[in-house]
Amino acid sequence: MAAYIVTQIEITDPETFETYRAQVPPILEKYGGEFIVRGGDREVLEGDWPWSRMVILKFPDREAAKAWHASAEYQGPKALRQAASKANMIVVDGVKF
Repeated sequence: MAAYIVTQIEITDPETFETYRAQVPPILEKYGGEFIVRGGDREVLEGDWPWSRMVILKFPDREAAKAWHASAEYQGPKALRQAASKANMIVVDGVKF
């Protein structure tokens, strides 16, 4: 079953964050991941949404998502993201039809 990593991000250092963005795609692909949402224009329909950026990644399953996040290849870019932004991140299973 597909799994998704959902991240709410507030960028605090755009230059460093751009370096992070450039490094992620090949690592993501190695683990079967793909971008479903990467920023973009957003509109709040209900409640409060203080985050300026949303990213949703799709993986073949939860194990692949967690393996990507914990991978040695991602640790350098992850440190850049953490230095350049504030974020909340979760992994959630998709729906099986």
